[in-house]
Amino acid sequence: MLWLLAFVPVVLIAAKLTPEAHSALFVLSVLAIVPLAALLSHATESVAAKTGDAIGGLLNATLGNLTELVIATAALHAGEYMLVKASIAGAIVTNTLFMLGASFLLGGLKYHVQEFNRASARLQAGLLFLATVALLIPSAIAEADKGSAAAVTQKLSVGLAVLLILGYGLGLLFSLGTHREIFASANHTDEEEAPWPIGLALATLAGVTLLVALVSEIFVESVQKAAEAFGMSAAFVGFIVVALVGGAAEMVAAFSGARKNRLDLSVGIALGSAAQIALFVAPVLVLLSYVIGPSPMDLQFWPGAVVMVLIATLTAAFITNGGRSAWFVGVLALMVYTIFAMTLYILPPGGP
Repeated sequence: MLWLLAFVPVVLIAAKLTPEAHSALFVLSVLAIVPLAALLSHATESVAAKTGDAIGGLLNATLGNLTELVIATAALHAGEYMLVKASIAGAIVTNTLFMLGASFLLGGLKYHVQEFNRASARLQAGLLFLATVALLIPSAIAEADKGSAAAVTQKLSVGLAVLLILGYGLGLLFSLGTHREIFASANHTDEEEAPWPIGLALATLAGVTLLVALVSEIFVESVQKAAEAFGMSAAFVGFIVVALVGGAAEMVAAFSGARKNRLDLSVGIALGSAAQIALFVAPVLVLLSYVIGPSPMDLQFWPGAVVMVLIATLTAAFITNGGRSAWFVGVLALMVYTIFAMTLYILPPGGP
């Protein structure tokens, strides 16, 4: 699929020459992201071969989430807080259900049963649950006391943002530092192709991540108008379309790892990316809103978004509890995700 790299300069040039051709830019940006995701996948696997799946998964999640952070920062600067919150919640749900479920399904179609380190999955699910509680409280306060809720929610959101960043940092210290032996990858005997040299892999990661961010920005600028042309609601675009395309690079790496019987890498990317968005990206955006936003942003999400994030977190905890997976486990997660997608698709254009 590397011939699709030709679409990268095409979409960048087209965005300069015909910025009003939203539907065409939408299609071109999707075609350009696919080969970039493949390159990012191979480079990440090469780094993971040198550093281990735990650090490899964290690296892929971090680089993949740079795209979401760039997109959300641009929307934050423009005051599009609803789009920012929709992309955050959508990315958490998509990574937790679609990416993890599809990895289990694709790996299970090749291997009868696959094993992974359930301690790592439990940690990520626990961090996600912490973030879900932090999103639930401001929404609950807003529903209970509509009079003084705005001022209280704003102050509470700043405190929660700092607390979540601290929790994420301590989670990294626990998994990669003080108790790293608990989170070692499960042993696999599957033969793998020779990894790239570490220098080439790191250079590829840096260059491709930059290109993915540029192309994804064009995608987001065109997706709203294209969605109207294709009859998609704003909620569906924010939760599903933007999240799927924004996480394409991570998905390719997760799916490839599952097919090579490296499910620790897949679980680390899927749940690690979701936890990083919830505990790092979202709080950073709240704090950044005081600097680059027209007004401060809070962590109050609409009830439907909080419910979906909570269900996604509980589903992930349920299906990863045993440390083993098969293809039907992936089907269960994908069905939950499909229920959400169907609901969001039939919502009216006004959104949730």
